[in-house]
Amino acid sequence: MFRRTFWFTTGVAAGVWATTKVNRKLAKLTPESLALQAADRAVIAGRKVKLFALDVRDGMAHREEALKDALGLSAAPPGPEPRALPEQRRLVALEQHHTHHPFTRKEDH
Repeated sequence: MFRRTFWFTTGVAAGVWATTKVNRKLAKLTPESLALQAADRAVIAGRKVKLFALDVRDGMAHREEALKDALGLSAAPPGPEPRALPEQRRLVALEQHHTHHPFTRKEDH
């Protein structure tokens, strides 16, 4: 009698465990769950790409500074200060109003 009770209880426990496991797997395969998983993975991938881009930018800045120091370009060269650009000028041709040439095409020949 004890053996039958033991195996019956073991079978019920195995059935409950298997049913629970299958239901969890099926819940993960619903369209809503798959969409959420894809969105989460996209967000994580975006964060990784952003961190990689920031690391690359920092590395580029450090390397640029190292190259400038190695080439002696980091300090401003001694000399006169740069001059300011002159004011913008308009072309004289744009200010003049063109009139038709006094000769017509027929008279040119």
